[in-house]
Amino acid sequence: MQESKGKAEPRPHVLTIEEKKRVTVTGVESVTAFSPQQISLALDNGRMTITGNNFRVTAFSKANGTFSADGAVTGVKYGSLS
Repeated sequence: MQESKGKAEPRPHVLTIEEKKRVTVTGVESVTAFSPQQISLALDNGRMTITGNNFRVTAFSKANGTFSADGAVTGVKYGSLS
């Protein structure tokens, strides 16, 4: 049996927005910033910024790589790791 060297495979990334009121993201490594108007997430393969109003984190699991928040979602922006 061979051991894999280097970084592990990135987890699959899925973004779900329900009726512009609830957001769920998988493949999340960490929450890098949070305010009622903006959420910044580090994904396994990049960054994501979610904008809106009245955000409230409802769940985050670093072990599972899942994140959920309620609020009025107005935009999503992806970025690179650099």
